[in-house]
Amino acid sequence: QVKLVESVGGSVQSGGSLRLSCAASGYSISLYCMGWFRQAPGKEREGVVIIDHTGRTSFADSVKGRFSASRDNAKNTLSLEMNGLKPEDTAMYYCAQGLAYYSADYCRINPDQINYWGQGTQVTVSL
Repeated sequence: QVKLVESVGGSVQSGGSLRLSCAASGYSISLYCMGWFRQAPGKEREGVVIIDHTGRTSFADSVKGRFSASRDNAKNTLSLEMNGLKPEDTAMYYCAQGLAYYSADYCRINPDQINYWGQGTQVTVSL
């Protein structure tokens, strides 16, 4: 049974930093595209970053230069470091598992490619 569990998010002031982590269980993440997505109230879920099985990342333009991400295949974990947070970063953040490395169109920052989602964790950024 695949399970993705995010760490608790938090509330910070604009310009602050937060770190999220995700622990996967029930399978090995090593062959899969992993990622972070977010959804703000009244908006569609959007990709924040995807990380392929080698650790190569692709960020959404809105977070480039402020966020970083990594994976530890041996520990079956994912992390998201968020710096320079803005009020518009306020959202529920989701850890996600996408396609296996041998799949066609592998590892696109697209919610349609996601097979499993975590339960989500709230990040709130105030002025």
